Amino acid sequence: MLWVKSLHIVFVASWFAGLFYLPRIYVNLALVAPDSQAERDRLLLMARKLLRFTTILAVPALALGLWLWLGWGIGRGSGWLHAKLFVVLLVIGYHHACARLLRQFERGQARRSHTWYRWFNEAPVLLLLAAVVLVVVKPF
Repeated sequence: MLWVKSLHIVFVASWFAGLFYLPRIYVNLALVAPDSQAERDRLLLMARKLLRFTTILAVPALALGLWLWLGWGIGRGSGWLHAKLFVVLLVIGYHHACARLLRQFERGQARRSHTWYRWFNEAPVLLLLAAVVLVVVKPF
């Protein structure tokens, strides 16, 4: 079980690293001058590759988490686990929102300011904080 926990932590940390950086690319995309097509294309390529890699990392993170929960019964019947599962759903939703935003940038339909993307970039920090506190402190 400790191997599964260790791998789960590594994949979750890696997944979040991608979720921390991807919106940062969106900030830069929002700042690109309209006549800078090469810069825009380079940032879009970076975003596509990072989203793909981050999605690949999310799969084992989620699978190993399910294994811990269903296979070993970690947290079964605990209030903190229900709250953590809700946070996980929010993270999956955030990941999906990142993919949707990338498609908007690719179609040239992204209309939000760089400031909005800077605030959007803070959400995974709060989600990771909530998940870690729920797992370590187990407040309920």
